[in-house]
Amino acid sequence: MAWYRLAYRPAILKDLGTLEPTMAQRLLDKTKWIASNVDNLRHEAIAADLPGLSKYAVEDWRIFYSIDRDNLLIDIHGIVRYTEARV
Repeated sequence: MAWYRLAYRPAILKDLGTLEPTMAQRLLDKTKWIASNVDNLRHEAIAADLPGLSKYAVEDWRIFYSIDRDNLLIDIHGIVRYTEARV
């Protein structure tokens, strides 16, 4: 099993700095978990027009990432809170 490196977009770390430290750490830990389990996860495109972008759910948060298998890199594009519209 290959080891993948993580790359975070600069805005992600800034945004995580505004969260409660426990949740920020949990989300960072989950990105590390994704990188160490790349071969064991099913990475499906989130939309037809975004074929290389996948997502992983952590409670009401979504981690959006892409995989560069040639360079063994997981690029974290965004970590956003998902809230469903309530009627």
